[in-house]
Amino acid sequence: MVRKIVEKIPDEVLQQDLERYRRRALELGATDAKIITTDMILIDDRVLGKCTYPRCPFYGTNVNCPPYAMDLALVRRVVNNFRYAIFSMIKVPSKELAGPEVREKRLSTPSAMKNYEIAARIEAEAFYDGYHLALAFAGGSCKNTFCPNTECIALVPGQSCKHFPMARSSMEAVGMDAFTMAAKVGWDIYPIGRSLPPPEVPHGTKLGLVLIY
Repeated sequence: MVRKIVEKIPDEVLQQDLERYRRRALELGATDAKIITTDMILIDDRVLGKCTYPRCPFYGTNVNCPPYAMDLALVRRVVNNFRYAIFSMIKVPSKELAGPEVREKRLSTPSAMKNYEIAARIEAEAFYDGYHLALAFAGGSCKNTFCPNTECIALVPGQSCKHFPMARSSMEAVGMDAFTMAAKVGWDIYPIGRSLPPPEVPHGTKLGLVLIY
C-alpha cells in the first residue's frame, strides 16, 4: 500500500526500509548490496576528467552523460542532503566487458540492463513508500544500454527520454568514484578495457546507487 508522505520518517522505520531495499536488490538480481551512509560516496573531479580526456565515445551523445549530466557542484549538494543509500553490485562474466570486440560493437548486455532495472525499481519502490526524493544512478552509459544505434531524442527541445524512468545517469557520469567506493565496501573490482583479454580478469562489475533519505 502506498504510504503518505510525512515530515520526518522515524529512524526505526527507515532502518527497516533500508534493509528491505537491500534485500530487494538481491531479489532483482544483484550479486551483493549494502546500506551505506552518504559520507561513503566519493565525488572526484578526476572521474569527469576521464570522461573528457581522452574523450569517451558517449560524451555529448545523450542527456545523462557529460556535459548534460548534473555538474559536480550540484551532485555534491544533492548527496549532502541525504543520509543513506543502497549500493548494489552485479558480477559480470569478463567476456561481456573486456576485449576489443565488445568495445567496438558497443552493444547492450543483459547485465547492463539488469543494473539499470535494479536502480530504477528500488528508486520507484522507495518513492511509493514515502521517500519521494529518492534518486538512483546506474553504471555505464544509458546510450549504450538503451539506444546504441539511435540518437538520444531527449536532446531535442520539447522531447523526453523514450526509456524513462529506466534510463538515468551513471555514477561515473556525475563524478562518483564508483570503483574506489566498491573497493572500500570490500568488493573485488578490476580495471577492464579494450586491450585486456577476457581470461586475464576474474570478472567484470556493474555498480548502482540509490539515494534514499
